[in-house]
Amino acid sequence: MNAQPPPPTTLVTLTDAHVVHKARSGGVFSRDRVYALTGADLTIAPGETVGVVGESGCGKSTLAKVLVGIERPTTGTVSFRDRDLWSMSAAERRSAVGATTGMVFQDPSTALNRRLTIRRVLRDPLDVHHHGTLPQREERVRELMSLVGLPRALADALPGQLSGGQRQRVAIARALALDPDLVVADEPTSALDVSVRAQILNLLLDLKQRLGLALVFVSHDIQTVRRMSDRVITMYLGRIVEESPATDVTDRARHPYTRALFSATPGLLDPIDPIPLAGPVPSATHPPSGCPFRTRCWRATEICSQQMPPFADASSPGHRYRCHHPVQEGQATRDLVHQATTAPGGSASPPAADVPVQKDVSHHPREPEP
Repeated sequence: MNAQPPPPTTLVTLTDAHVVHKARSGGVFSRDRVYALTGADLTIAPGETVGVVGESGCGKSTLAKVLVGIERPTTGTVSFRDRDLWSMSAAERRSAVGATTGMVFQDPSTALNRRLTIRRVLRDPLDVHHHGTLPQREERVRELMSLVGLPRALADALPGQLSGGQRQRVAIARALALDPDLVVADEPTSALDVSVRAQILNLLLDLKQRLGLALVFVSHDIQTVRRMSDRVITMYLGRIVEESPATDVTDRARHPYTRALFSATPGLLDPIDPIPLAGPVPSATHPPSGCPFRTRCWRATEICSQQMPPFADASSPGHRYRCHHPVQEGQATRDLVHQATTAPGGSASPPAADVPVQKDVSHHPREPEP
């Protein structure tokens, strides 16, 4: 008897993935190009939780859509269980990705069809993928509602008759309908009241542990990302600039942007001022050369304007970063605040997590012709 091949060690692998959009601005015969994702290399292993943080417009949602096959990369590859996702036929792709991945979108009021009852919303993935018989699908709907804590009386209600927290529970239940191996949650609590956010986050953690899910959690709430994640990915202007274990991301992060980002969250036990970032946010019309963060970095030198640094490994396994002048491991945030404040051109402006930023358009490969 032939031995069975070992199961894949990764669910999804991104290799040098780029996503390029054409902007409305530009000349008469050519338009500007916006680089939403640049050179992304990432692997998601079964059962792990990967958090993705960064300012608005840094490419977090684009990365999430590429992972689940909603958006095709302009260049690069997306491998699902060691198979190139976009070399499959459309039917194979729907079967391979649609039946084994789920996505929870940011706003449940727009993610759910307002004309369908909750029963129909939850049964829709089962119908599309011909999962079981009709009585089995109805039983699965009841199981899903119980799984996320929704009373059965809401099965015939419309999404508009539910609260925001209940709608997000429906969205989570829909993502779990086909027993996926990977769930991508893109800002799942940003549209909810503060009192409801903790309930949804605890629900996601409980479901992940009970079902053995791999979870990609995208959020502006970086402290929540740190608490929920095994690994944390930091993105800036479409690039992954640091990848570290969640236990290292606060005090042992090497990239100045990661340290500035996490210093901007309030702390009650040890309150300190955030690390200030000097200089303007890069724009698409006048992009910086080299490292895109150099226009706001207090440690930038001439080499930062000449080339984008390659990934370097930190002392902890699985911790890597892209920086010519990395922060020392364990360096106190107070020292970094002092350095940034006293540096030439220092400013007291922390990274604004909700301020949209422009994409860097320098040093990218040519966009393939359609």
